[in-house]
Amino acid sequence: MRKIVILGAAESGIGTAILAQKQGWDVFVSDMGVIKDHYKEQLDSHHIQWEEGGHTEARILDAETTVKSPGIPDTAPIIRKLINQGTPILSELEFAQPYSHGKTICITGSNGKTTTTSLIYYIMKQWGVDVGLAGNIGHSYALQVAEEDHDWYVLEISSFQLDNMFKFRADIAVLMNITPDHLDRYEFNLQNYVDSKMRIIQNQTDKDIFVFWQQDEHIENELHKRAEGYRPKPTPSSQPVREGKPTLCPFKDSDFESLNLTFSQMGQHNKRNALAAFLATKKAGAPDNLIRQCLKDFPGVEHRLERVIERDGVLYINDSKATNVDACFVALQAMDRPTILIVGGRDKGNDYSVLYDIVKEKCAGLVYLGADNEKLHQSFDHLGLPVADTHSMKDCVEACMRMAKAGDVVLLSPCCASFDLFKNMEDRGEQFKSLVRTCNI
Repeated sequence: MRKIVILGAAESGIGTAILAQKQGWDVFVSDMGVIKDHYKEQLDSHHIQWEEGGHTEARILDAETTVKSPGIPDTAPIIRKLINQGTPILSELEFAQPYSHGKTICITGSNGKTTTTSLIYYIMKQWGVDVGLAGNIGHSYALQVAEEDHDWYVLEISSFQLDNMFKFRADIAVLMNITPDHLDRYEFNLQNYVDSKMRIIQNQTDKDIFVFWQQDEHIENELHKRAEGYRPKPTPSSQPVREGKPTLCPFKDSDFESLNLTFSQMGQHNKRNALAAFLATKKAGAPDNLIRQCLKDFPGVEHRLERVIERDGVLYINDSKATNVDACFVALQAMDRPTILIVGGRDKGNDYSVLYDIVKEKCAGLVYLGADNEKLHQSFDHLGLPVADTHSMKDCVEACMRMAKAGDVVLLSPCCASFDLFKNMEDRGEQFKSLVRTCNI
């Protein structure tokens, strides 16, 4: 029996393990951390062997194939050993697709992918097709393939997932934009990150569609480079990119008005999200009038420019999903009131200088929220705005309430990962929402 090891026992890992067992693999799940109880229950109910708190190296290195959590870097010791001995290292999506009959709409990009993914799924559901939501959002793709394989899947895909996808093919690929992000995982080399995002078109043929924002500073240039023979260097656990030659479907900002679209969400960046969803779902076959109505009715995405409450004339907005500089920039662009900006967290090699002009234009104050805010002080204090230094969400919200005046907006749009003070981005956003509703000073 073929042996497979799943590294990481969260949503994608558990789904992969269940699918692999169903397909006749000898499955072993290993996690360096503590596995959540409900995931243990799922593994036990399927009689899948697992371990937590460390890796049994001999058993892992004996596997024919490994599927790893996207969060595990190539620098992890066990990954280095697997690479050195030539064991294939796959992502969940790569492993699962051969077992599915469903077509895929795959969305990636530095920013906007969650809103676009959620909007596309909303449209497909309203259209009435059999569709699943997966990838970085929703339930495990592999588990859905194992238990209720759908006719369509809408998949939000990160660069980390793309790095370990080799034969995977998107029927419709959507690339929103490419801006610096996660550079700590890409040797602080932007081209490495760009190459990762461009993997979304690998294996595509002219029967497949590539929807992309034409005004992005990288995408068209990268398409030209690949047409002329450029082949990117794979990451250590990757394989060389397979050539993709999709049918191109570019869009530009002015298309929103020329197509006479209306979208329920604020900001120019959301118009781009709506355009991408409009084109992708039209290519999938959804009716034009239904798509247009869905754009008007879409309720939005939690933690993405989410209006929380207005208290004492101050509007509080939760944009915890803004984990890089560009996401914060587009959030500030959408503000039409003096803004108290909450920024900070685990830095990913951010260059904050691109925010200086818009911060000076839009912001009435800055509140730093992080375990270590020294880089934020060095980056922003010279702008001369009122600042506050905080190391917990409670202290942060209290500082915002002291700083804000009636007519202002308090915007949590942190630019950074959440893992220095919070479990994840959702935890950061939930704490913010709870405290702005209840906190008094």
